Amino acid sequence: MHRGCISLGDVQCDGCHRIIPSPERYLVIDEKDGIEVDKGKTYCYCVDCCSKKGYARYTEEKGQQVLTFFPEKP
Repeated sequence: MHRGCISLGDVQCDGCHRIIPSPERYLVIDEKDGIEVDKGKTYCYCVDCCSKKGYARYTEEKGQQVLTFFPEKP
């Protein structure tokens, strides 16, 4: 399950290991399908790491670019 969150300043990215400052966005992933190394573990990723892993993308909505963690529609 993917959940987009807003940091309160006490969250560390599991990709680059930096503290995600408040009010930056980040993604929480509960992996149970074997995609990540440890099954069932919760991972937190900053926006930069999400972009590198393909979990985040920019979409065009109402004439503006918006960051989304939702996958593309088929």
